[in-house]
Amino acid sequence: MEKMRAMVLEKCAKIETNPLKLTQIDRHEIKRPNEILIKIEACGVCHSQLHGIEGDWQNIGIPPALPTVPGHEVVGKVVEIGDNVTKFKVGDRAGITPLLEACQECQYCKEGKEYLCESSIILGESTKGGYTEYVTVTEDFATKVPDNMKAEYAAPLFCAGITSYKAVKAAEPKPNKKIGIFGIGGVGHMAVQFAKVENCKIIAFSRSQKHLDVAKRLGATDAIVFSEDQQEFLDKLKEKHGLLDAAIVFAPADIVTDTAIKSVKKGGLIVIATVGKNPTFMAFEEKTIRGTLIGSTKDMEQVIKICDEKKLEVISQIFPLEQANEALKKLKDSEIEARAVLIP
Repeated sequence: MEKMRAMVLEKCAKIETNPLKLTQIDRHEIKRPNEILIKIEACGVCHSQLHGIEGDWQNIGIPPALPTVPGHEVVGKVVEIGDNVTKFKVGDRAGITPLLEACQECQYCKEGKEYLCESSIILGESTKGGYTEYVTVTEDFATKVPDNMKAEYAAPLFCAGITSYKAVKAAEPKPNKKIGIFGIGGVGHMAVQFAKVENCKIIAFSRSQKHLDVAKRLGATDAIVFSEDQQEFLDKLKEKHGLLDAAIVFAPADIVTDTAIKSVKKGGLIVIATVGKNPTFMAFEEKTIRGTLIGSTKDMEQVIKICDEKKLEVISQIFPLEQANEALKKLKDSEIEARAVLIP
């Protein structure tokens, strides 16, 4: 059995203790006729992995099993194909979102919402994750990546890109609609650009001035420092811009979600793309609160198309695979401008 290098998590622990260990594991190989084998060129580092590694999400069953190889936004070259594969040929480039597989038979799959499938398999929640050198996937759950797209640009599109695209779509964008984006990291900086494509008026919120500068540069109308003092924050927003038409929340903090809901006008819309406690919700204000999760394979194709045609920017910082712990530690300390990317 051929081996490959992988950053393996044996047990959940704080990232400061370097819980990911460089290990030689069996190389994945094609087991079904509709699978392709991808030699990984890059894997994005997502904030949700940090929660999984540190054990924050064990109450919601993440990670479902240990040991695991994290990593769920992958791009690479197809080096081998199963006998029945028609969508890819050897030498093509392909990417995988967190959705590694779904049943394709349940109501969600039939509605084109396969990412909601109850029996879905998530990349990076078993030993099949992106913090390694090879991965297999069935052809239906891989998306073609243009040859001219750099690996460190393309990889983040497969989670940050599709998550932000879908969240902006959920906010029902239209020209001049005033949309607040709370949290401008790997996902938020893409959301600013997708909302800009729709000619929305975008107001970015973050605790970090560095992230706000990025948002302004990418087309936000305004960028405001988020403050824990809710009343002071809301007063400042009202004075500068009035209440928002819609808000999208990427920052994983309950105070942010609560403030975002209060920042939106009556009858407005709040899209929540994070995990947390239910905030206070006044039914009589006629607001809509909507959850969102990655997106479908069709959505993913749209993301690649828009990014390629409109030349959207992906801000990424490259680390070698061996430095996964360091990359995650920097992410935890808000030292990554947008998205860290591991190159095996």
